[in-house]
Amino acid sequence: MSISRAAYSAPMPTPLPPPDRRLRVLHVEDAELDHQLLRVQLERSGLDVDMLRVDTLAAVEAALEQPWDAVIGDYDLPGFSGLTVLKRLRELKRWIPFLLVSGQIGEDTAVEAVRDGAADYLFKGNLTRLGSALTRAIEAAEARNARSEADQALRQSKQRLHELAGHLQNSIEMERSAIAREIHDDVGGSLTAVKFDLAWIARHAQEDIVRQRTRAALDTVTSALEASQRIMHNLRPAILDQGLVAAVQWMAAAFERRTGIQCTVLAREEQMQLPAGVPLVAYRAAQEALTNVSKHAQASRVDIELSMQAGVLTLEVNDNGRGIAPEDLAKARSFGIRGLHERAATVGGWVDLSSNSKGSGGTSVILSVPLDLDDDGLEGGGAWGES
Repeated sequence: MSISRAAYSAPMPTPLPPPDRRLRVLHVEDAELDHQLLRVQLERSGLDVDMLRVDTLAAVEAALEQPWDAVIGDYDLPGFSGLTVLKRLRELKRWIPFLLVSGQIGEDTAVEAVRDGAADYLFKGNLTRLGSALTRAIEAAEARNARSEADQALRQSKQRLHELAGHLQNSIEMERSAIAREIHDDVGGSLTAVKFDLAWIARHAQEDIVRQRTRAALDTVTSALEASQRIMHNLRPAILDQGLVAAVQWMAAAFERRTGIQCTVLAREEQMQLPAGVPLVAYRAAQEALTNVSKHAQASRVDIELSMQAGVLTLEVNDNGRGIAPEDLAKARSFGIRGLHERAATVGGWVDLSSNSKGSGGTSVILSVPLDLDDDGLEGGGAWGES
């Protein structure tokens, strides 16, 4: 990087308008005359400036406890240099624009100053562009601070959205649990009672037509009971009380019976010690992946692998179907895929989805969840409803 003295001595071609407020400027300078000359030059530029001169490191440290719009520093000071002040600003993470002004400064020093974060440097013998340089540095700093604040606000907004998504997921699971209990207690109990009554009628009926109609009604009630049990399992995976591995194996077997698609589960451990909430997230991720396979993949085989290594739980679901096109992943209403990401985020995990839509590689869905396995956070197999 080469910076010539001429380039920094020429006046700015289009000076910026002065800020419409009184500027607070800290001037690190040991010569009172130079301080007054600099003040006069700023006033001639149309700037309203409140300046404080300091000439020792102790005074600089004390002054930096106050808010400043900019810092102007001489290079050569008794016992320290302007670059010392610049580095101190960075150590304190005070992103105040710093201008280096000196009577004698080499090109290497100027390059070092700019590299370390100085907004500009000028020579005391030519301060004609001091006002515009100061204005430009302050406006650039304000723009940077505005971007930083906007980025911080965006991060906070994303965090709030993640928290809201987690709260909604927990609310949904609680509502599912309540509905499952009602189906079990009310619907299931009533259907069971009706089944007993129909069985009694079938045993005591004298006419064949009555027995035939009763047997048909029994078949209908039995189908309704099976449907209610299936709905309860989908709403409230009570099988998770037996552990994540057992729950995924049961899910895979039911999926294979229902769809005819071969589904295998490989688990390196039969029982996994998992924090509360993680088993349910992994179960729902596998459930969503299998649902997508049955609806879209046109696959003949699905492989599910569960592992826990280096403190990370990994659930991988692979199929040999047609894959997912990139435009399908980018659809605005791909809520299933978004739901996977949001659900994983509620326990600090993430989802990776890859597809080979042109070959025979199918689709791969990988859920990864870092685990904090302390004495208080262990959940042997995990309770289905905890989060």
